[in-house]
Amino acid sequence: MLSGGRGASALGLPERGAAKAAVDRLTRLEPDFPTPGVLFRDMSPLLTDARGLRDVTLGLATAVPEAGIDLVAGLESRGFLFGAALALHLGTGVLAVRKPGKLPGDVLTESYRLEYGTAALQLNPDDVPDGARVLIVDDVLATGGTAAAAAKLLLRAGALLVGLAVVIELPTLRGRFAVRDAVPDLMIMSLTDAR
Repeated sequence: MLSGGRGASALGLPERGAAKAAVDRLTRLEPDFPTPGVLFRDMSPLLTDARGLRDVTLGLATAVPEAGIDLVAGLESRGFLFGAALALHLGTGVLAVRKPGKLPGDVLTESYRLEYGTAALQLNPDDVPDGARVLIVDDVLATGGTAAAAAKLLLRAGALLVGLAVVIELPTLRGRFAVRDAVPDLMIMSLTDAR
């Protein structure tokens, strides 16, 4: 659940409640997708609902640290959408952390494990100014592999990590611990968790 940052103040309480209600109301559960045994949380209905999207990104905005943020790094692919909307609330730029083969030029690559396979992420280090304070954003924190890989990439590119903000955390998959293995002191904020 939310911890620290602006969300710790009374100012963030209504936003957090509205955000959680939107997530609960507008997240569709898809069993056995993309592979048998996985319960996929499809946020497409949330993303298509203007008020729901606003409530969720405003809820995230109230949860992030008050220390300056220069860039929001959205993780492919739903993290792009939440990240761009959040960047507007925060008045920052947005950076897309992509799957392999989607970015031109010399890129950094980090491989990782998913709960249902393996994958990799890439970014162009020229897109990250040295010392930029970066907030990582994604839709779901599951096993933590995606977020940990993104954190490693951003550190290699010269970023200072402010935190990780997700819409839903799946605590039974212990992703928070995988992220903290990669970046021990990283602040992790989630709007809601699902069991």
